[in-house]
Amino acid sequence: MAKDNKDIEGEEEGGGGKLKLIIIIAAAVLLIGGGAAAFFLLGGDDEATEGEPTEEVAETEEPAIEEGNPLYVDMKPQFVVNLPPGGPAKMLQVAITIYTRQAEVGDWITKNDPMIRHHLIELLEEQDGAALLTVEGKQALQASIQDFLGKKLEEMSQPGEIKGVFFTEFVLQ
Repeated sequence: MAKDNKDIEGEEEGGGGKLKLIIIIAAAVLLIGGGAAAFFLLGGDDEATEGEPTEEVAETEEPAIEEGNPLYVDMKPQFVVNLPPGGPAKMLQVAITIYTRQAEVGDWITKNDPMIRHHLIELLEEQDGAALLTVEGKQALQASIQDFLGKKLEEMSQPGEIKGVFFTEFVLQ
């Protein structure tokens, strides 16, 4: 019986040694793989930039916000405004989605929604209904909204960029 206990204890010790060896090997593989992944994802661009001039960033400039995945911010609820009298349309109903690649800008839009909506309503109410019937008129309105948002970002010292403005609904009556 004593022999049986030693056999069992010996198997446990030997099995424990094998388990430790497997854990050490697995940890080494993970560390090496993680290091290689970090090298390729974060730093392996030195070869690509050889021979290209490098730009030095002035110390007074604000740090650039990194671009992430596309972020679309819906301006809910949709806008309904009266257009100036005398045109072919009297009312505009439009749903606006703002596109950026910086989460900070998306947060800024959400936090400043009342102010942004106020100014967008004023901008939409000034539009000529006849111009909005054309593709060029709609594109000009998109550009105006994008310019407005870019200026507001600058005025409020918010780094980042609006990449686009999209109309997901557009009805003239």
